[in-house]
Amino acid sequence: MATPAHGTGVPPQGTGAMPQAAVPPPGQQPAYGTGAPVPPQQPYPAQPQPPAAPAGAQPYADSARTPMPQAEPTAPHAPVPHDPAGSHDPMATPSSGTDTTVLTKGDGARLPAVAHDASGAPLPPETHGAPHPGQPPVPQPVGQQHGEATGHWQQYDPWRSPQHGAAMPLGTPPPPPAAPRRNRRGALAAGAVALALLAGGIGGGVGAYIERNGGLGSIELPQDTGDRGGRKADSVAGIAQAALPSVVTLHVRGNSEQGTGTGFVLDKQGHILTNNHVVEPAGTGGEISVSFSGGETAKAKVIGRDGGYDLAVVQVQGVSGLRPLALGDSDSVRVGDPVVAIGAPYNLANTVTAGIISAKQRPITAGGKKGDGSDVSYVDALQTDAPINPGNSGGPLVDSRARVIGINSAIRAADSSGGGLEGGGQGGSIGLGFAIPINQGKWVAEQLINKGRVMHPVIGVTLEMEYAGDGARVSSKSKDGGTPVTPGGPGAKAGIKPRDVITKVDGQPVHSGEELIIKIRSHRPGDRLTLTLRRDGAEQTAQLTLGASSQE
Repeated sequence: MATPAHGTGVPPQGTGAMPQAAVPPPGQQPAYGTGAPVPPQQPYPAQPQPPAAPAGAQPYADSARTPMPQAEPTAPHAPVPHDPAGSHDPMATPSSGTDTTVLTKGDGARLPAVAHDASGAPLPPETHGAPHPGQPPVPQPVGQQHGEATGHWQQYDPWRSPQHGAAMPLGTPPPPPAAPRRNRRGALAAGAVALALLAGGIGGGVGAYIERNGGLGSIELPQDTGDRGGRKADSVAGIAQAALPSVVTLHVRGNSEQGTGTGFVLDKQGHILTNNHVVEPAGTGGEISVSFSGGETAKAKVIGRDGGYDLAVVQVQGVSGLRPLALGDSDSVRVGDPVVAIGAPYNLANTVTAGIISAKQRPITAGGKKGDGSDVSYVDALQTDAPINPGNSGGPLVDSRARVIGINSAIRAADSSGGGLEGGGQGGSIGLGFAIPINQGKWVAEQLINKGRVMHPVIGVTLEMEYAGDGARVSSKSKDGGTPVTPGGPGAKAGIKPRDVITKVDGQPVHSGEELIIKIRSHRPGDRLTLTLRRDGAEQTAQLTLGASSQE
């Protein structure tokens, strides 16, 4: 092995081994260019391969080459000839004893020189990549780029960029110039626009999904909270609220039949007013049960009833908190006044219907199932279009102040030829309902509660009910063969004779015998009436004071 002038051994060709320099003690920084110890070097490979370029390396630009500072040589250095076959070791030190090695590229261009110490070992450059004290240096290989000479330069890279401290292989293209710095305000505005567009797109997508699929979760329909306030007292709701606590439903059971009807409370003693045909099935040994709107029930007993007026009074006991229903004045009612009917049609308790007063003083006859006329009711009724059906009988017909002005009693059904009370095969309401005026009902109820029976007003004559002419004609004889005008009776005192035709009562026309009875029963015994008569084609008047007769 050849030895240069400084005594540093040169490794034989092809072995790939390099002499190792002395390593300084830990913590001691080598003094470059002073002969001080240097870090250990990596051995040369037998056939070096071009390594990958280090990260962050800068390209080598011919126009920006800067020679490294070198120690003054003792003698000029001869260039190392190019050896394509790789038989010449470019790191071999010439025998002239110089401490600087000069390399050339394949085209003869000079490469930066490497400084050596006095013994001939190469010295690392004073760059930003110098190792810290106490740490071994990291070897920096130099690759072959574009045909330049190759070789391991230990940790020194003469083309390291001083700005980044990393070696750049030869021929690496320069990175693109840095983009100009954007205005920060413009970047914020662009970001805000992008965010708004993104939010709009997401919102639109969510809205379309909700519209098509009805929401992201379970469906909940919107609902108004409703009116939490009360109702006006004169509204249907206000009237019903005031009247319902006083209305009851009656369940009647007899030996052969049963039925349902309605009634209302008259006083705190438990008296309840209803229709006679409602309680009639109970007879003398039947059972009557009363149900209140609040759900309470009680047994009731009949106090009195009258078929001629179709009214009855029952009484419950042991019931507290009774609320009597206020009574109005049926004579002051006008056609067109609003009314409300309350009852239990077809056993549907607490049913409320509304309408108006359609007419007054409608002569209505009802009943007559017995055939002798003893059960016929004659009513000078209030007509209403408030729906009344079977089960409404006995219920109150109230005005706008929740005061009773009538007792619902009869309907005109589509399948019947005349007025009649509910029952049998009658149909439902067609808007023709009839109620007993409360003025008459009050007087009858007082008679039933106080005396247990009612005194009917009479004129003391027998009428020809089959008469087809206009007016009510007095019969020529009575049913028992006696005189048709009761001797000493009200009619005889007024001068009425058989076959007289009564055409008016107090100036109001009378067209039949039923109408005359209805007009008479709308008054009280002792009342004075003015009758208009037609006798032998001549018209005359008569003054009459009503008598009294009880109906057992």
